[in-house]
Formats: sequence, structure tokens, C-alpha cells
Amino acid sequence: MSTQTYQTAPSDGPLEAVGPSLLVRSVVGPLTKVFNPLVLRRAGRRDFRMAAQIRHIGRRSGREYRTPVTVRRNGDVALIALTFGSRSDWCQNVLADGGCRLRLDGADYEATRPELLTRRQAKPLTAGAFNPFQRAALVLLGIRQILCLRLTSAGI
Repeated sequence: MSTQTYQTAPSDGPLEAVGPSLLVRSVVGPLTKVFNPLVLRRAGRRDFRMAAQIRHIGRRSGREYRTPVTVRRNGDVALIALTFGSRSDWCQNVLADGGCRLRLDGADYEATRPELLTRRQAKPLTAGAFNPFQRAALVLLGIRQILCLRLTSAGI
């Protein structure tokens, strides 16, 4: 795996947690209750590039959870467009724990040093990880933040 350095726009301090856009809440939200269990069965497999699987620890329960997410890579950085915002339980768990495990394209990774970035701050990273159509979808869906994680191979 290649190691790539990256730069983001200067931060003005920690980002405020945001929720999902109205479009995501009203259209995408109800569909996830139906599709997430189906997607989770295949998430992270080499033959299923639509979604990866995050394994995170509940900040209150201490229990392990598995959540399907869409991940794009830029070198050793994983980028997750926060469709449901940074207030989502899984995102808050990853931030509180300082990382998670990620199954992506059939490989397992330790994902550490989570950092919330605005779309503007993440632009240098998203340009290399998301195609133009996907970047346009970020805007159309009202996605305002990207979760950035550093990847290392994990012997799970």
C-alpha cells in the first residue's frame, strides 16, 4: 500500500456536528431501514464495491456494531461522505473511540485518527478519490462533512 501525504485547508478548530439534509432525511433515511441489513451482508467484500463495513464500539454500550458505509480511498486515507451527518451514532462512536476497523474490498484495516472535514477542506482528497459524478452527488445530497481516517493493514 502506498503512503501518500495530503493537505487540507486550515481548520478553524473542531467542526460542529451536523445532521442529514432534508432530502436525505425524507427520502434516503426510510430506505436505509430496508436496504442496510441487505447491504451489510455483502459490505466489504472484494466483489461488492458499493459499500464497506465499519466495525465500531458503542460509546455507551461498549458493544461492537457493524455498519455499511460508502468509502473511497486516496492512498492510505479512507474518506467517508457523511450522508447522515456527523451526528449519526456510528460516526460519534468512531470519533469517541479514535478509530474503528474497516473491511474494504475484501481486506481488513485499522482506521485511526478520525478527522471531520468540510467538503471544502476535503477537496484535495476527494478530487483523487471521488469521480466527478460522485462529487456532484455530495452537493446534491447536501452532504457537508467528510470523515477522514488513516488506514493500516489489520491482522483480524
